[in-house]
Amino acid sequence: MRQKIKRWFLFMAGAVFFSLGLVGVLLPLLPTTPFMILAAACFASSSPRFHQALLNNRWFGADLRRWESTRTMKRVTKKRATLLIILTFGFSIVLLWGDIALQGMLLGIATLLLFFLWRIPEERLG
Repeated sequence: MRQKIKRWFLFMAGAVFFSLGLVGVLLPLLPTTPFMILAAACFASSSPRFHQALLNNRWFGADLRRWESTRTMKRVTKKRATLLIILTFGFSIVLLWGDIALQGMLLGIATLLLFFLWRIPEERLG
């Protein structure tokens, strides 16, 4: 019984993380990849079918498989994420022109995101 509750909880957490990842595709403040990594980790222990579906997804499956096997990220993926963070946060900062507090907050969040993004090890080629 305890194992069933644990599996149910992990499945529901995976579903929530997956949903947040999908929302993150549209919202710049919500990152997609970390939520998909969390969803894959939850589904690995609760639903092999959903776990495999994530790993075989054509858009982010290769990145999830790489993360599971080596805990690394491709440099090109980091560059794309950096560009997206800069563009979306830059756009948001321009939209909030004149509100120094919110602009500062957005700049701080973007800086933290970039800091953690570039701390992730890169895939070794060869």
